[in-house]
Amino acid sequence: MSGAFDAWALPHGVDAPTRSSLSLVGGSSQLRYLDSDPDWLAQLLDVLADARVGLLDRRAGDLCAVLGSVGARLLDPHDALRKRALEHLPADSGLSPEMAAVVLDGMARDWTEDRLRALLVSEFRDVAYLDGFVERDGRSSMAVGPRLCFQVIAGSVPGVGVSALIRSLLLKSPTLLKPGRGDCVLPVLFASALGEGDPELAAALAVVYWPGGSEVLEGVALQRADTVVAYGGDESVAALRNRVPVTKRFVAYHHRFSVAVVGVEALGEPQAEACAADLANAVAIFDQRGCVSPRVVYAEQGGAVSPRALARLLARSLADLEHTLPSGALDGAEASALHQVRGTAELLAASDSGAEVHHGGGASWTVIFDPGLTVLEPCLGRMVQVVPLADVAQLPDILAGSGVHLQTVGIAGLGDREKGLALRLGHAGVSRVVPLAEVPFPPPWWHHDGGSPLGDLIRWVDLGDG
Repeated sequence: MSGAFDAWALPHGVDAPTRSSLSLVGGSSQLRYLDSDPDWLAQLLDVLADARVGLLDRRAGDLCAVLGSVGARLLDPHDALRKRALEHLPADSGLSPEMAAVVLDGMARDWTEDRLRALLVSEFRDVAYLDGFVERDGRSSMAVGPRLCFQVIAGSVPGVGVSALIRSLLLKSPTLLKPGRGDCVLPVLFASALGEGDPELAAALAVVYWPGGSEVLEGVALQRADTVVAYGGDESVAALRNRVPVTKRFVAYHHRFSVAVVGVEALGEPQAEACAADLANAVAIFDQRGCVSPRVVYAEQGGAVSPRALARLLARSLADLEHTLPSGALDGAEASALHQVRGTAELLAASDSGAEVHHGGGASWTVIFDPGLTVLEPCLGRMVQVVPLADVAQLPDILAGSGVHLQTVGIAGLGDREKGLALRLGHAGVSRVVPLAEVPFPPPWWHHDGGSPLGDLIRWVDLGDG
C-alpha cells in the first residue's frame, strides 16, 4: 500500500491550514486534505489573482515550453516524478497498476511541448494573439484569458485535471483547480513539479481538494473567479451553473457517453478478430469510466462474421486483456450494481429474446449480446452491449434521442459510407467520429464536446473595426 498522499499543491509562500483530515478509501488509499475555511481560501485566491501580472508578461511559447517540460517528465521511465505518480495513481484512481501506466502514457503524451504548441496553432493559427494585438485582414485583435479561473473536476478519469489546468495556464490565467476523488495525484504532482522548475508560473496555480458538497468554499471561489469550468454529471454541473452569476463565463462538461459501429467491411473472417481487439481496448481503457468509453457496439448484419459471433470475439479479447491490463477492483456498491446488471441480462438470455451474456466472473468485463437493446443501468466495470443492425444507416436515427449526451462514435468497416454516416451522426449530436484505435485518447486540439478547448475560455479584443 502506498503512503498517505497530500491532496494539495500551493504557490510558494502560501501557508496551509495547520490541520488536515485523513480520508480512507476502501482500506487501500489514504488521502490527506486541508481543512480549508472561507477566509483562507479567499487569501489564496488573492495570491493567485496577483500572479496574473507576471503571467501577462510571459510569451505563450515560453509557457508551452515550461508546461511541456513537466509533461515530458511524466513520460520518462527514469524520472522520479513519473515513479511517484505510478506509486500513488492506482490507489487514487482505482485502476490496476498496469492500466494506470497505460493511462498515464496516453494522457501525458498530450502534455509535451510539441503537442501543446500544436494545440495553440490549431486554436489561434498565430500564437502571438495571446501576447498582444495581431493584425490580420486589416483588423487588429488579441486573445485574452480569464483573470481568474476556477476548475471543478469530476475525478472519474485520471489526468483530466492536468489537461484542464494546462489549458488555462496557456492562456495566462491564474487557476484554482479542485480535483475530484480519483484524479488528485496527477494535478498535485504536476503543480508541485511546476513549482520546482518555474516558481513564477506556479505562483498562478493552486490545486486544492476538498470533499464534494462544501457550498461555502465553492461559493467563495465562484464569486471570485470570472470563469468557471465544471466537469461532472448533469446534476452536479447544473447545481454549480445555477450558482454562477450571469456576468461570469461558465463552461460545462456534463455527462457524455460514446458508442461504436462496425460495418460489414470489418466483419470478414480475417478482419473481425482485429476489430474485436480494438473494441476490447477501447472498452477496457479507463475501465469504462471515460466519456469516450463505448458502452454499446452496433454491428451490421450480413458479414461473414455475425454480430453474435463478434460479441463472442469481443468477450475473448476482453478476457485476454485481463492478463496484460487487469481491470481495477470494484467497491461494494459497484460490484453489487454489476451483479444486478449481469442478473438482468442472464434473465434476458434465458428468455426467447436471443440475448447472450459473457463475463469474467470475478473480473469486471461483461459482454451482452442483445438484439432488443434492452436499456441497462450503466455501471463501472468493463461492460458493453453488442446490438445487431440491419444497416449502419439506421444508427443516426437510433441515437438522435440521446444527442445531448453523445460524444464519440468509434468506427470500423464503413468503407465509402464513412463520410456520409459521419455527417448524419454530427447532425444527431455526435462531436467526434474516429477509428476504433483512436477512441481512448483524443488529441489536445480536439473539439471537446463540440466546443473549442481554448477558444471557449478566451475573449477577443479588437483594435479598430478593420
